[in-house]
Amino acid sequence: MTDVTDGVLHTLFQSDQGGHEQVVLCQDRASGLKAVIAIHSTALGPALGGTRFYPYATEEEAVADALNLARGMSYKNAMAGLDHGGGKAVIIGDPETIKTEQLLLAYGRFVASLGGRYVTACDVGTYVADMDVVARECRWTTGRSPENGGAGDSSVLTAFGVYQGMRASAQHLWGDPTLRGRKIGIAGVGKVGHHLVEHLRDEGAEVVITDVREGAVRRILDRHPEGVTAVADTEALIRVEGLDIYAPCALGGALNDDTVPVMTARVVCGAANNQLAHPGVEKDLADHGILYAPDYVVNAGGVIQVADELHGFDFERCKAKAAKIYDTTLAIFARAKTDGIPPAAAADRIAEQRMAEAAAARGW
Repeated sequence: MTDVTDGVLHTLFQSDQGGHEQVVLCQDRASGLKAVIAIHSTALGPALGGTRFYPYATEEEAVADALNLARGMSYKNAMAGLDHGGGKAVIIGDPETIKTEQLLLAYGRFVASLGGRYVTACDVGTYVADMDVVARECRWTTGRSPENGGAGDSSVLTAFGVYQGMRASAQHLWGDPTLRGRKIGIAGVGKVGHHLVEHLRDEGAEVVITDVREGAVRRILDRHPEGVTAVADTEALIRVEGLDIYAPCALGGALNDDTVPVMTARVVCGAANNQLAHPGVEKDLADHGILYAPDYVVNAGGVIQVADELHGFDFERCKAKAAKIYDTTLAIFARAKTDGIPPAAAADRIAEQRMAEAAAARGW
């Protein structure tokens, strides 16, 4: 047995980060598909989570990401009040070079083989058009285009939910939810980040952005010649003087032993998944006087949308649900204060309680 397998089995069966119900390794040599589908929990209902298409350096890295993301979806769906458990899938490879219709159809067949235990949607590297293709082989697919009976781009409500989380953070820390005049840094202005900029500028916030793609930055600066500035990279962004809120909106692990000590922001509230690089970072944030709005709470607008699509999508209904992220975030801060723990731990406790109660009701 290889070291990779040993590592995966240890994570699944022995690690505190494990406890997943099912992990499926998928391969279709004809199309080049290599994928991992991870189902963390179905206590609340069918597992729901997107499909990430990414050129992982190793298969072990891909499996680890699927496990982490699936677990995060269990907590996200629980905190969003959805009747769904947590799952996630990753497709290994560069979507710019290997993504084909044949590959997506093969992937759809694998998802369909799970019989509804896992419902998929978009994530990094996959888009509405991709879900339209997957749905041709799998009815347990959301995030489809309106032309194909879907809700379309979920990044709109994801950004709206993060915006509500920022407002709740401001209310908790400064006694006023207004973001006018606040300086807010956004790392990653792609799918979600560029919508977030619009919310913040509409309210009169000063925005500082960065992105590894020059075109993404240029699009924002051209649209907002005033009120938005750019810095070279994330390292520069987290050190911007006078920053009130930092919003990681790219890949995970943004909050770590190197970044937390040098951050100038008083609040971290962003769209990226798995922002905490490892257990203990949430305490480091608190020790540095930084209020952390748990990522899986504030970025739940997208999953609220794709879940609603399963029952006949209504945008205004979804927006109303996403607006409640404001109240949920405030409740987490209050629980954290009462229990004397960081907000991330408070959110975990609330989510775990809901999942445990659902499992008990099922006699598990």
